[in-house]
Amino acid sequence: MAINPFTAFVFDLFIISAVIITAYTCNFYYLAFLSRKRKDNLQTADLGTPSITIQLPIYNEKYVAKRLVDSVCNLDYPQDKMRIMVLDDSDDDTVDLLAQTVDDYKKKGFQIEHVRRGTRKGYKAGALKYAMQSTDTELVAIFDADFIPPTWFLKRAIPHFAKSNIGLVQCRWGHVNENYSAITQAQALSLDFHFLIEQKAKSNSHLFMNFNGTAGIWKRDCIEDAGGWHTATLVEDLDLSYRAQMKGWKCVFLPDVVVDAELPVQMNAAKRQQFRWAKGSIQCALKLLTDITIKRKIAIEAKIQAFIQLTRHIVYPLMLIQFLSLPILLAANVNLYVISFLPALTIATYLAMGPGAYIMIIQSMYHKSWKSKAKILPALLVYNAGMSVNNTVAVFDAVLGKKNEFLRTPKYGVLKKKDDWKDNAYNLPFSQVTLLELFFGVYGILGIFISIFSNNPIFAPIIALQAIGFFYIAYLSLSHTRFKRNKSSTPKIRSKKEKMANLVYKLSMVGIVAIIIFGGSMAIYGYSTDIYPLDRMRGNLDGIIGSSDPAAIKAHLLAIQTDLTVVMENLPETTNANGEVISKNPVWMFPTESTNFLRIENAVETMTASIEKISTVPKDSSAYHTGMLDINSRAVSLQTDIMDATPYMYVSIQNIAFSTIWIAAILGIFAALKRKKDQLKEVDDVGV
Repeated sequence: MAINPFTAFVFDLFIISAVIITAYTCNFYYLAFLSRKRKDNLQTADLGTPSITIQLPIYNEKYVAKRLVDSVCNLDYPQDKMRIMVLDDSDDDTVDLLAQTVDDYKKKGFQIEHVRRGTRKGYKAGALKYAMQSTDTELVAIFDADFIPPTWFLKRAIPHFAKSNIGLVQCRWGHVNENYSAITQAQALSLDFHFLIEQKAKSNSHLFMNFNGTAGIWKRDCIEDAGGWHTATLVEDLDLSYRAQMKGWKCVFLPDVVVDAELPVQMNAAKRQQFRWAKGSIQCALKLLTDITIKRKIAIEAKIQAFIQLTRHIVYPLMLIQFLSLPILLAANVNLYVISFLPALTIATYLAMGPGAYIMIIQSMYHKSWKSKAKILPALLVYNAGMSVNNTVAVFDAVLGKKNEFLRTPKYGVLKKKDDWKDNAYNLPFSQVTLLELFFGVYGILGIFISIFSNNPIFAPIIALQAIGFFYIAYLSLSHTRFKRNKSSTPKIRSKKEKMANLVYKLSMVGIVAIIIFGGSMAIYGYSTDIYPLDRMRGNLDGIIGSSDPAAIKAHLLAIQTDLTVVMENLPETTNANGEVISKNPVWMFPTESTNFLRIENAVETMTASIEKISTVPKDSSAYHTGMLDINSRAVSLQTDIMDATPYMYVSIQNIAFSTIWIAAILGIFAALKRKKDQLKEVDDVGV
């Protein structure tokens, strides 16, 4: 059956997205194979105790900053060989806390400095670049504020600088609060995939691996040879490590040296972290890929893998394209099965390429404990699906060259399930991205109904997984929002204003939920009155095409006429000079006669009259066979016309007007919340 140009374009987008996503997925499976096939070859040597500077970039981390300094000062390493630089760009209580902590350790004989550069220019990269001006040790270790290095860290990691060309030793991240919630478990599993599959495979081969920004040790000569820290991207770690490897330095990953860290427990913080990583990777792709491509000394496979790693976040916008395209294609009755006569094979293929393969990888990663980790996989799938909106915005931010702002991921010192963070400072409010997540969630509900009513229920779980992800991420973004300010000199006023802000937030959240429920209900009702009747009409036309029984054809035509009456009630009319209705067409811009439902109605009436005549003719006569061929031809033509008209039923004037009002209502609530947040910030700025 012919596909109209719009549907053909959507189908092409869907297939192209599927091919690219499959390619990136298969590459991950290739790295999983590589990480198992090539055994670790991590040589060590007795290097003694080379001098090392430990740099601790910190910005507003009053809940974890002291814990970090304490753990670093507790490292089992000679004090005269270990210099500690606390790179403090904070502008809150963290400054006084660190000043006191550093002073206490100075009195104990530690070479420790509280570095205040007086600006946040360049953010973390700027702080590290500033620190390198006065760093003269052989090695440089870096820890973010939420990390807790074990006492043996330096003595276990430093011996791996056995070869002169090793410029970086990256250690694996542990997760001190992995079991705090479902989102921390999902993040932990995702990070383990990165370290134990991607980093391990690349470290044991000639492929480029990346520095993860913390829990690593650099040779100072390597940093300087690679050009030092750059502030042009949000992922200065990825940028520097790639530039170092382009210079011939080798990066090594140590899977058995684990440094515990705190995972984000607030959804808005996790989204901020993911946003920064996604945007920064694309920025590095734009910055580095040309040089990597033309550099002769880099192997072809290394170039390909560098391209894949730097651009892999484009998978997220492709996921959204597929998500948006699938219901449209199902409504247009396009066959999307892997093998047309075996629909079950489609879902089997999805399972094999996705969860099935990941379970096998989990088995190889965790061995005896794999079953407990496999139980987390559904949460990770939902988490990743829901994050696709957030990360898509990040990708477009990078491609469009939007100005960088390094927004840190706040941590609260949360280690146990009973620890509460909701009344702490640094809590982040939800952003405008949450609105998009709600939109995609509602669209997913509509897509589920389309898959069911179009006789393609096998696609419903695929759509549902993503829809659940969007609603889950949006729900946590809203429920984790707290209007908690970082500082104030008048607690009573602070408490009163924060209570008022949280009341506004709760009322707004109720309003958003009500609007979503109302919008979803209206979408389902609109589908049942506008789209589903068209699906039934196509089904009845299929019945006519496949039948030679006049009585059965009459029944199908009667059902079609009933559905036509329902559909035509809401269609815009066009009249002639005499006031006669000459067209009822869902296409409100540049309509064509093929989508004129008045003509379709007349065609059905003609077919009804024809079948009445045919039913009186002997079945073995030539008139009977000619009449049946004519009925069949008309049914095929009508089916094509209805398929052409179906997409336009979604974008009717009424639907566009309703959607505009619906979105405006949610935007109004967001604007009210933003105004309240800005008022609180103004109070802070004037010191009330």
